[in-house]
Amino acid sequence: MTDLILRGGTVVDGSGAAPVRADVAIEGERIAALGDLSELSAARVIDVSGLTVAPGLIDTHAHSDGHLLRDAQHAHGLLQGVTTEFITQDGLSYALLSAHHLEPYGRYIAGLYGPPPTDLDMSSMSAFLSHYDGKGCNVAAQAPHGPVRLESVGFRDAPLRGEPLAAAERIVAEAMEQGATGFSTGLSYYPNSYSDTDELVALNRVVARYGGVYVTHIRNHNNDRAPDGSGITEAMNIGRRSGVKVHISHYKTYPQNAGQVDALMSEIDLAKADGVDVTLECYPYAPPATVPGYFLRGECHDGGLEALLGRLGDPSWRARLIDSLEHLFPGRSDNAVWTWIGAEHLQHLQGVSFGDAAAMMDLSVSEMMITVMRESGLHCGFRESPPASATVARQIEADVIALLSRDDYMVGSDGIPFDDGVPHPRAYGTFPRILGRLRRRHNVPIEQIVRTMTSLPASRFGLRDRGLIDVGKYADLVVFDEATVIDTADFSDPRSAPSGIPYVIVNGQLAVESGRPTGALAGQALSGHFAS
Repeated sequence: MTDLILRGGTVVDGSGAAPVRADVAIEGERIAALGDLSELSAARVIDVSGLTVAPGLIDTHAHSDGHLLRDAQHAHGLLQGVTTEFITQDGLSYALLSAHHLEPYGRYIAGLYGPPPTDLDMSSMSAFLSHYDGKGCNVAAQAPHGPVRLESVGFRDAPLRGEPLAAAERIVAEAMEQGATGFSTGLSYYPNSYSDTDELVALNRVVARYGGVYVTHIRNHNNDRAPDGSGITEAMNIGRRSGVKVHISHYKTYPQNAGQVDALMSEIDLAKADGVDVTLECYPYAPPATVPGYFLRGECHDGGLEALLGRLGDPSWRARLIDSLEHLFPGRSDNAVWTWIGAEHLQHLQGVSFGDAAAMMDLSVSEMMITVMRESGLHCGFRESPPASATVARQIEADVIALLSRDDYMVGSDGIPFDDGVPHPRAYGTFPRILGRLRRRHNVPIEQIVRTMTSLPASRFGLRDRGLIDVGKYADLVVFDEATVIDTADFSDPRSAPSGIPYVIVNGQLAVESGRPTGALAGQALSGHFAS
């Protein structure tokens, strides 16, 4: 007698092997048996004939740090079949923050995460991870660069050298010892972008000693801090000089380079041939989403939240702020849309385009952005609009499928979920969009796509006994209809749930049944385990 048997399904085990007909038995948190289990009884048997059984999907890039603390069930991820999320992305998180820094920095990043959890201890990786046990999904994390800098040198445009660098190295080492899977940065965000290549090499030498991964949103701010080349060049040089494994966040084509996959990957493939260990991730939508402060130069952010808010309201700074927005956001479309605004008196702008919002306020678009940032206290975010030509969007989707055909690519939603507003649909539809709509359109073998979402990220980030269906592995599983699974979230209705995913199991417990969340909170905070 076992706890649960999934009977009659087609198992895609996550390894890349061809699908096989097999029953799956679960005992407690783990898979107990696999194969023809017709003679085995269970407390419950679910007939999954005609359906596919795969390992639970792993989202390698999610901005759910705040949302998970407010909504433990986290249904929007579970309903996609996601059983594990990686948070602390782009070096932006609450992790490692002392009480002194948690409130102001939490407010500074509220455009991504909502109001900060000032009542929780976030001062170490173990303390941070403890708050994510007992959620709807599993959670893994990296040591985030922003908090590392805050705790060592403050929110200042200052180099990390000498004792401040030594302090930062100690913080990263302690985080790795307490379960971090690596070190993350976003080199278009602050204070991260104040760093230079030498600092990043030094911190990643620590990560390399533990076998962890350097996860980077590559630099496109302060390019002078990377004298040998910014962007992908800097990331590859950090890998060469530190010996760390490198993972590139949300690296894909966009409307300006749609169809140019070979050019996109050329420098990475040269670095791989040179011995740099590189993996990457992507999501299947043309428009990005972020916060408007992304387009303000480092001088605007120096000193942190209160200093930035003061400059946003200082007439003597107005010309510099507008110049920054117009030069760092050169491709900005007036069709960009406010996704979330925390200030109640501005919430009527949620879902409104920048052009329309500017007209409503009788301001230029840049002045409107400055006003919303100031009056919301930076509690605001936006997304770009889809390409006007459907052929461009479809080309980008084809590019994503081409990238996922490689052996080094994974899926990361870059999802920014919010309790209200009009968020980007990638937080609600990324995985079924690839697993269903795009896989069928491009006739991709199911086992290839499943591997990119399961065993590849589990292996890369040291998630022990995850990402595969085999005896003894954790029972993180998703059951879906290969012929009908599909996303339904779009830019006008982003929270619409996918269809064709009737069951999701997290650590042996049914988290989704008949396509609906059960309320089970079986997720665990996961640590990275790397071979010495």
